[in-house]
Amino acid sequence: MAVYNGPHWVRRRPAGILDGATASIRHLYRLSTSARPPLHFGCAVLAAASLLFAGEPAPAHEVPGSVTVQVLVKQQGDRLQVLVRTPLEAMQEMQFPVDYRGILDLETLRASGLLVEAANRWITPNLDLYAGRDQLPTTTVQAVRLSIPSDRSFADFDRALDHIRGPPLPATTQLVWRQALLDVHLETPLGAHGASERPRFSIDPRFGRLGLQVLTVIRYESSDGDARALQLAAEPGRIRLDPNWAQASIHFIAMGFEHILSGLDHLLFLVCLVAPLRRLRQLVLVVTSFTVAHSITLIASAAGLAPRALWFPTLVEVLIALSIVYMAFENILGVGQERRWTAAFGFGLVHGFGFSFALSESLQFAGSHLVTSLLAFNVGVELGQLLVLLLLIPLLDFVFRRLPNERLGTILISALIVHTAWHWTGDRGSDLLQYRPLAPLLDPIPDGVLPWVLVIAAAIVPTSQWLRRRPANGHRCPNNLRR
Repeated sequence: MAVYNGPHWVRRRPAGILDGATASIRHLYRLSTSARPPLHFGCAVLAAASLLFAGEPAPAHEVPGSVTVQVLVKQQGDRLQVLVRTPLEAMQEMQFPVDYRGILDLETLRASGLLVEAANRWITPNLDLYAGRDQLPTTTVQAVRLSIPSDRSFADFDRALDHIRGPPLPATTQLVWRQALLDVHLETPLGAHGASERPRFSIDPRFGRLGLQVLTVIRYESSDGDARALQLAAEPGRIRLDPNWAQASIHFIAMGFEHILSGLDHLLFLVCLVAPLRRLRQLVLVVTSFTVAHSITLIASAAGLAPRALWFPTLVEVLIALSIVYMAFENILGVGQERRWTAAFGFGLVHGFGFSFALSESLQFAGSHLVTSLLAFNVGVELGQLLVLLLLIPLLDFVFRRLPNERLGTILISALIVHTAWHWTGDRGSDLLQYRPLAPLLDPIPDGVLPWVLVIAAAIVPTSQWLRRRPANGHRCPNNLRR
């Protein structure tokens, strides 16, 4: 065990191991009582004992599996104050003075300056602050101290600041180094931005190297008393702590646009929805119905009106997969086109909940512009949806014109999509079975049968419509589906 002793490191081992080595040497000396062992023999014995009981060099600290970093930011006059709390074990490649039990030698640690060195090595280089477009000077360490795991001072900025500036832990505190928390007070001058009535601050935390999984929790208090919290995973890049309405709008429009383009299930539903439609009036009615419906549930969910049960998001994902199955069966059987706007509205309500799950984790970046950000996200979704339609409809028309029968193209595309949606239904249905509140309803269904049950349930309505129309239309396709 390495122990810091002034400018040198001393290796200590438990008394039992050293006693055993000494006893072994004494036993060798007692082998001959009449004569003293030769000097070279004693040296050889001591060398062998040292090789036998010598330990390996102290290994570097392993990378922690999960690390939570707390950051408090507040403007005070012409300076920006930042308080950071990290687990001491995240300070890799740092050797702290401990005894053989892993207990920190607090007195030696304070005299060594290792805590300030750890802050300058792992915190200040990985934290950039901005005021408007300008990057602020590098933060400087004002104070450091260790805290015990049960300390709750970081719930409030002023309380945390008083805690860091306060007296250190008593030297007699028995604190295991892997349980210790490192608290750091940083400060940076604002320069010309200090005279601004309300500077717009941004932060770029890069703490991803502190652990395998790093969660950064930031609490910002503006000069006029507004406070908001952010939870950031890994290294999120530059984050605006107090965006204006234009910044928030641009951010959420881009987020909504990206979400609809990266959501394959939403895109496949859109393909099934418009594949058999060729009249502009019918197309506009269906798309508008879907847009209004998902906007309703998106806004309602963001306002806290959606169910909060843990199984609800998984249920929505299952229903989204089933909506694709339903629309694909309608296309294959050639039914439902005359009332497709009603199905689009009903399934749009379900897809709106799906959009809201992606939005809920991002509303923390809205600042004080919650409603604006919500509407901007919806605008981004609609812009992405419009782009997909502008590319999709000419492409479908180009493909269908080269087929002997347009209905054949619709059937082939829908069959491929329903195959994919069937697999989604099975995977998401299996996830739904993991929630015990639903067990009384789902346990009677054997394993592997649930996807078939759900798909058959989704196909019942289109199939019944097709059977009702069959006597009237015979085996021919409806005229309104022919070109």
